[in-house]
Amino acid sequence: MTSIITGDIIKSRDFKNQDIWLNQLKSALAMLSSDASYYEIYRGDSFQLEHRAYFDSFFAAAYIKACIKSIKGLDVRIAIGVGNKSYQGKTVSESNGEAFVFSGETFETLKKEKLNLKIKTGNFDLDEELNLYFKLALIAMDNWTVNSAEIVKLSFENPNMIQSELAKLVGISQDAVSKRQKRAYLDEIKELDLIYRHKIETLKNV
Repeated sequence: MTSIITGDIIKSRDFKNQDIWLNQLKSALAMLSSDASYYEIYRGDSFQLEHRAYFDSFFAAAYIKACIKSIKGLDVRIAIGVGNKSYQGKTVSESNGEAFVFSGETFETLKKEKLNLKIKTGNFDLDEELNLYFKLALIAMDNWTVNSAEIVKLSFENPNMIQSELAKLVGISQDAVSKRQKRAYLDEIKELDLIYRHKIETLKNV
């Protein structure tokens, strides 16, 4: 079992200096995988990541979104595929299996459905349930401001830091950190992450 995250950057071509978002994307992918052979950036603004800790794939998607939305004017579309891996290539794009197929198929539907996050696991009932949760979560996530996205990014990167420590990192007050986390619905996103992990674990028993 593995998970494949396929995505692209929305409105990337509005930026003359591509390095602004490209460096952020590279940093996010490197944070999620210490092995560069498990992720790839292609066609300019598209990317794919094999996240072997498949139960962690919603967190990974939310983290990438927070990183990209911390740049004003940008967003990201992400499809998650969870399933087996039947072939290991030298790069993620050369590998194959149902997780890769699920992710690719789902990614192709995102723009048409006007969705920025969707999953396919091959379990219809589970997919329907999780995608409803995602639609609800996107009401908050798609509307993250730069400040909200930045505080989510830092909170994910430093899970053991308390608000006063995060405040020092950003150079704002603890109260401002609290307000930004609430506006980002960070607690609810974390709750969804826990539910996601529990639901995805049930795939092992199928």
